[in-house]
Amino acid sequence: MIHRPTELTKQLKAEALRLGFALSGVTPAVAPPGLGRFHEWLESGFAGTMRYLEDRRTAYGHPRHVLEGVRSVVMLAMPYRTTEPQPVREGFGRVSRYAWGSDYHDLIHDRLHALADWLRATAPGAKVRGVVDTAPLLEREFAQLAGLGWIGKNTLLLNRKLGSWFFLAGLLTDLELDYDAEHETDHCGTCTACLDACPTEAFVAPYVLDARKCISYTTIELRDEIPLELRAGHGNWVFGCDVCQDVCPWNRKAPTVEEPAFMARPDENPLNLIGLFNLDDAAFRRRFRDTPLWRARRRGILRNAAIVLGNQRAKSAVAALLRGAEDAEPLVREACEWALAQIGSD
Repeated sequence: MIHRPTELTKQLKAEALRLGFALSGVTPAVAPPGLGRFHEWLESGFAGTMRYLEDRRTAYGHPRHVLEGVRSVVMLAMPYRTTEPQPVREGFGRVSRYAWGSDYHDLIHDRLHALADWLRATAPGAKVRGVVDTAPLLEREFAQLAGLGWIGKNTLLLNRKLGSWFFLAGLLTDLELDYDAEHETDHCGTCTACLDACPTEAFVAPYVLDARKCISYTTIELRDEIPLELRAGHGNWVFGCDVCQDVCPWNRKAPTVEEPAFMARPDENPLNLIGLFNLDDAAFRRRFRDTPLWRARRRGILRNAAIVLGNQRAKSAVAALLRGAEDAEPLVREACEWALAQIGSD
């Protein structure tokens, strides 16, 4: 049995590394220091239709709302950079790197369960809960408190060795552990590459993102029509966007990983868009059910695909878009009609 916080924390981090978490840090369970900024962001309307954030506003106030009696938050980072994006030709679209493979939630949840089981076995009676993305926890705030990096001007957590190509996860426990020092230095300096490169000008200011303009939001979270004024800025992006990461100097030397679950599936780097219009609901489910693309559902992906094809003025996609213009989903029909108008304008 290990009871000393220092030794327990050391072994916990070693086990996390063995499970594939390249970074780990521990911070006390406290109210996140950026909570006020988060509330201001919500009140500014920048969350768009992500109403679940407002609905859980109170829960974000302290980790105790995620695990009662929590004393320590272990923040973990798992890198996902694999191969480089391939060139996009007519009829194809770019998918954000994080979504090339299987749903990362499944892999990370399995690893978190294994880490939680190790901690319970090592410290019997401990309360433990692992979370990734879905719990009301300001992960980037706690990752900075745990010393993993700083929150950059593009609002992502940056680490000097890994850049921003990693997933964040948390392990909450009622045990008192050995705490790491907060990362207090901002290494963005005078660089504004991410702000300048955003195709839809989604950054209101450094460190402030208007999600309503962000391509990741409009292609994944938004369930309605994408505003006309934003469509050209989507370029070739059919799911998510990596522009503000691609241009970040800290990502130039970020290491690659060979985790099979994060490798690009066939035909998804880039994604063949024309063939998507042959998929009914059942076929779409079979192909994408266990990938991140499932979150946008068939109607969202076809909407996005039509906008990319319209931006490309892809004459080879006319037949597919004509099929889409007769789709049962109004969202798909409207996007296809828009795309055909773009192609027809030539």
